[in-house]
Amino acid sequence: RGEADRSRTTAKDRVQRIDPYGFERSEDFDYDSYEEFMSTYLQILTRRSIKWSKLLQGKSNVERNLKVKRYVRKGIPNEHRSLIWMTASGAQEQMEKNPGYYRKLLEAEHDAKLVDTIKTDLNRTFPDNIQFRKTAEPCLQHALFNVLVAYGHHNKNVGYCQGMNFITGYLIIVTKDEEKSFWLLEALLGRILPDYYTPAMLGLKTDQEVLGELVRLKVPAVSQIMVQHNVMWTLVVSRWFICLFIDILPVETVLRIWDCMFYEGSKIIFRVALTLIKHNQALILQGKNFPDICDKFKEIIHGAFVEDCHAFMQKIFTEPGSLSMTTVNKLREMCRARILSQEQ
Repeated sequence: RGEADRSRTTAKDRVQRIDPYGFERSEDFDYDSYEEFMSTYLQILTRRSIKWSKLLQGKSNVERNLKVKRYVRKGIPNEHRSLIWMTASGAQEQMEKNPGYYRKLLEAEHDAKLVDTIKTDLNRTFPDNIQFRKTAEPCLQHALFNVLVAYGHHNKNVGYCQGMNFITGYLIIVTKDEEKSFWLLEALLGRILPDYYTPAMLGLKTDQEVLGELVRLKVPAVSQIMVQHNVMWTLVVSRWFICLFIDILPVETVLRIWDCMFYEGSKIIFRVALTLIKHNQALILQGKNFPDICDKFKEIIHGAFVEDCHAFMQKIFTEPGSLSMTTVNKLREMCRARILSQEQ
């Protein structure tokens, strides 16, 4: 009887309209392919969950070794995500070294301009997520406001920049804890992504150029078409870097990318970007002109390739070939010097 009932319903009836993180599924959401993917992915998640529980055995810390790195690459189950992000990124250590620091920042007198800027962006942050609605209980907007204000006081050079609201929102969704989100944001902006959000955004500009250099080395045909049609990298990839793929790739895929980013650092962003470009180079090369190429870059972030987060994450470690932090840092030095000389 169950099968007969099932044949009368569609995937859209069976799959919840709100995802596990509180996001409403879009109008054009492909329920059929999602259901098909989840039927195998749930088994993978269950297997990973058992392995992680065995590895952690109730510990509140995790060592850095090859086994853990392998586990992280295969995905951290949501119930362990907060713990692993905190320990792998060094945020836990900072939080323990500075007890009460977050509270102090919140209790300090707030800069009116900072507060206004943040408030303006609150309603623009995940309007499609039910946890961020004013009617939600608890409403994550309050937590988001607190973390952003605290960070603005903690790091006056950065204050608040657009993009930080989305990143902090994801941290709050995962950790469900303001103080942890604050220290993870501090780890990201201070150590993992240096200079992305400073007023001059030098780190961000540099990394877009670094991606251009990596594409020239690893996917030369795409590099040529970009030069030929005068398409600057910043036009097609700046949001990939600023939002760390939020609102660009599916939520589950973004979280899997972040699992690796907190453990392995910023080179993961290049791995993801290179994989998207290399895997879709035939499509990008069909671009006939400037707007056409920009459209192709919008196309490559959708579809089955990015929705199957498990297969996609395996691809980012094989498709781009070897990529060491040494290579990334050498290219960063070169690109940073080039940008600074152009800006003088």
